Amino acid sequence: QVQLVESGGGLVQAGGSLRLSCASSGRSFTRYAMGWFRQASGNDREFVAVISWSGGSTSYADSVKGRFTISRDNAMNTVYLRMNSLIPEDSAVYYCAAAQTFATPIVQYGYNYWGQGTQVTVSS
Repeated sequence: QVQLVESGGGLVQAGGSLRLSCASSGRSFTRYAMGWFRQASGNDREFVAVISWSGGSTSYADSVKGRFTISRDNAMNTVYLRMNSLIPEDSAVYYCAAAQTFATPIVQYGYNYWGQGTQVTVSS
């Protein structure tokens, strides 16, 4: 099975930037769409961004469009989430997920594997 490990979270000031990484181990990384979800305290887990296995298609939640950028490096089996212009509402545990599909799912049901999560806290 696929193992996913997130890193790069931390405490940042509003307006700052942060880059999250998700390292994948296992077979056929290039055959998986890779997504990011987040869950704030007391809230449901929500979709953030996804990138297709080819890297040619991406999708973002409306709340992060223009601020976040998802990318992948298949040679390194890693997916990234660059977060710019951070606001306190971005504070959450961010999860990396893998979906065995050529598409770009935006619902949790579409994903097969999940990482442990990394905490992002944006102070005001």
